[in-house]
Parts: sequence; structure tokens; C-alpha cells
Amino acid sequence: MKMNKKINYIVSGLERSGTSLMMQILEAGGIPVAYDDLRKADKNNPKGYYELENGKIIDKLKKKEFQINKYRGKFIKITAYGLQFLPKGNYDIIYMIRNTDEIIESTIKMSKNKTLINKEDMRMALILFERGILDKESSNHKFIPIFYKALITKSTRDDELSILKCRYPEFDMEKAKKVIDEKLYRNRANGV
Repeated sequence: MKMNKKINYIVSGLERSGTSLMMQILEAGGIPVAYDDLRKADKNNPKGYYELENGKIIDKLKKKEFQINKYRGKFIKITAYGLQFLPKGNYDIIYMIRNTDEIIESTIKMSKNKTLINKEDMRMALILFERGILDKESSNHKFIPIFYKALITKSTRDDELSILKCRYPEFDMEKAKKVIDEKLYRNRANGV
């Protein structure tokens, strides 16, 4: 699929919100993505992280050292915190939305020092931070919200994927569905 070379394409969301899954979905559906293999797959992301430069893009964005325009026409992954450091330009941002409690549980499982995490403080911080990010949509930043739970659940998967199909007509939903593994939805809110 040919993407518009004047637009920067980004997959974003809070950490542990399904951004790696979205990169897999786009790639399987025939949408150009850019990533390297510096950060290897592990038990937390058994299919890989789909990042560039070992996830150090945000540090480079802060220092104005990341050559984002080099990736125009391809999706790259930049977590929500990094969006505030994007240089001026036109962006399509697929933004993954996931239940805050699920993000917290996933973060705790991944953390080396679980005792330092206060769930209530973390919940409030994540909610306020995400609201601030999503309130900043402008004529140059187009957010395409995708709900993780709806995407991973078979009964609602087509609805979420059709949003991508509408935005990117050559996106192959059937091929994309094959990479979604409901067994990897391990951190569910209220144990549901």
C-alpha cells in the first residue's frame, strides 16, 4: 500500500495499551511499518515490541535528534509520552485505548520492583495524562482511537478493524485478524 509521503504515521497509546499488537496488525494487513529487532521479544511481548532504536525514540525526540521524516509513509511506534515532543508536521496517530486497571496490572507484572507501585496514584496519573494527550488534537494531528478490548475480542474485532479499513482502504482485514491472539489478553479488568 502506498502511504502519503507528506504525513508521519504513528501508533501510540499508554505503555502496555496494545501498541505492539497494532504494529503487527498493520504489517499483516499490508500497511508499511518501520521497526528494528534491537529489543527482543520476551514473556511480556512474546511476538515482539515493534520499536525503533530499542525504544529510545523519546529521548532523541526531546533532544531534536530523531529523524522522524526519514520514516514518512510508514507507521512507527511512539508511546503517548513521546507525542508532546513531536516536531511540527502532519500526523496520523492510531491511538490505542485500554482499560487503565489492565494497563496497571500489566505494568506491575512487567516491573522489577513491584512494591514501589501505588495503584491509585498510578491510575489517576494515567487518566489525567491520557486526557491531556487526547485533548491536543489539532488540524495537524489526526487521532484514530482503537479500543484494545474491542480489538482483541472476536465479537467486536471487525468493528475496530473496519475503522482502519475506512482510513486506509487497502488494509487487508482478513490477513490482519490472523495475528490477533486472544490468549495474549492476560491482564483483564475485574478478571473478566
